[in-house]
Amino acid sequence: MFLAIMQDLFQEGPDIWEILLRMGLTAVFVGIIGVERQLRQKIAGVTTHLMVAFGAAGIAILQDAMYYDAIETAKELFDAGYTSIALQIQRQRVIAQVVTGVGFLGAGTILKTRNGIYGLTTAATLWLASMIGLAFGMGAYWVGIIMSLFSLAFLTFFRRVLSKTALKHIESPDIIGSERVDD
Repeated sequence: MFLAIMQDLFQEGPDIWEILLRMGLTAVFVGIIGVERQLRQKIAGVTTHLMVAFGAAGIAILQDAMYYDAIETAKELFDAGYTSIALQIQRQRVIAQVVTGVGFLGAGTILKTRNGIYGLTTAATLWLASMIGLAFGMGAYWVGIIMSLFSLAFLTFFRRVLSKTALKHIESPDIIGSERVDD
């Protein structure tokens, strides 16, 4: 029964191999960003980044399936003799909701103390992980790959370059026990 429901849902949308490809690419590329955060002992590591990205990718895949289902339903109604069919498809709504929701989640990683504000990079990488998940989930593979590669370059290589200049990155002080806090 479950398989029949899933087959109906994804009849016109992405098939199981396409879904696995989209989720697999999300896992690889966001996983690399999560590993970088975890190696730096930040509040949100691999698991958190992957959960955010998988959620965004899953929503995008579901939206994709619903999009194709709506088009197929409109075709069936037209073939059945309904000549006045109004079809309104707003694929951008899912993106807007993910952007807002993950922004709220990222705000929870930001900590303000008298010494400064910490957690901004972690909040940004969580938000970026959701955007990468959306890109892969919607089938925009090159967008997801390019965003991932650029973000990894900024988190690693660009940071090293800045450390050699007068624009040095300031390390976060220990303000939550023995844990390091994000910059």
